[in-house]
Amino acid sequence: MAASTSQHALSSIKFWSTSNFSLEKPTCHVHSVSVGRRCPSARSLGLVCASNSQSSVVEPVQLPGSPKSSITPKKSSESALILIRHGESLWNEKNLFTGCVNVPLTPKGVEEAIEAGKRICNIPVDVIYTSSLIRAQMTAMLAMMQHRRKKVPIIVHNESEQAHKWSQIYSEETKKQSIPVITAWQLNERMYGELQGLNKQETADRFGKEQVHEWRRSYDIPPPNGESLEMCAERAVAYFKDQIIPQLAAGKHVMIAAHGNSLRSIIMHLDKLTSQEVISLELSTGIPMLYIFKEGKFIRRGSPAGPSEAGVYAYTKNLAQYRQKLDGMIQ
Repeated sequence: MAASTSQHALSSIKFWSTSNFSLEKPTCHVHSVSVGRRCPSARSLGLVCASNSQSSVVEPVQLPGSPKSSITPKKSSESALILIRHGESLWNEKNLFTGCVNVPLTPKGVEEAIEAGKRICNIPVDVIYTSSLIRAQMTAMLAMMQHRRKKVPIIVHNESEQAHKWSQIYSEETKKQSIPVITAWQLNERMYGELQGLNKQETADRFGKEQVHEWRRSYDIPPPNGESLEMCAERAVAYFKDQIIPQLAAGKHVMIAAHGNSLRSIIMHLDKLTSQEVISLELSTGIPMLYIFKEGKFIRRGSPAGPSEAGVYAYTKNLAQYRQKLDGMIQ
C-alpha cells in the first residue's frame, strides 16, 4: 500500500504557477515572541501548530551563508509556519532509542508523511527546513509531493563551495517551480548518548523504569553522554531565531520537518511553556501543526483532527482565497 501510494506520488508531479501569497489576520490567541534577541536560555520556550501550504518563490529565499540583511521584511505581511514530526522510523517500530542515528521511515512512516502532505495541500510553502536526518527529510519530501501547487522540493547543498556550484539550477523557470529544502543539524533529534540503539524495554529492565523515565522525560537531566531536552532546546531555538524567523518576517511561508524533541523545544519557545509543561507535551508522528506569524507575533491555529479537506483548519480569508486559486488552476 505504502509503496504503491509513494510510486503514484512520484509519477504524478506536474508544474503549476501562481502569484505570491500572503495570509490575512485570523482571530485567535496571540503569543508574542522576542524576534531580536538571541536565545537566552531554553527555559523561555513555547508551542506550535501546523498545516499545509505552498506558494511560488518570487523573491530570493535566504540560504545558509547569505547575509541576513539580504532579507527585506514586507510591511504588514503574514506568514504560515508549519511543523511536522517525521513519520514512524524503522527503529521506532523496533522500540529502540534512535536519537541522532540516521534511520529511514517504515512503510507506515511513509504513509504518515503522505497523509501529512494531504492535510497541508492547500496552504502556501516557500521554503522547507529539515534536520540532517533522513527520516525528517523523507517526511518533508513525501509531504510536499502531495501539495496541489506541485512544486519540486530540492535540497540545498551549501556544505562546500564545490557542492554549491555543482547543484546550481540554470533555468529561472525551473527555479520558480522549485522549493528550497535547507537541512540543519541543529534541528536534529536530541542525542541519546549511550542509549542509542538499545531496546527501550530492555533498558528499563536493566536500569529501572524510574531511571529511564528520568532520562527520557526530565528537562535538564541527560542520559549517559547524551543531551537533555534543555541542551537540545538551546541549539534548536537558537537556529529557529537566527535562520527561520527572518524568513517569516520577510513574508515567506515556512515548513519545518523535524523530530519530537527539537519540535517540542520550538513549541516551548513559541507558547512560552515552562520546563514542567514541555515534558508532558506529546507530538504525534505525521500530524502537521500551524501558526500564523504577523508583526513579530505567532498566532496558534491548532493541529488537524479530521479529514484532509477544507474543514481541517480554521481558514483565514486569504487561506481560503489561496485554495480558490488552486481550484482555478486545476480546473
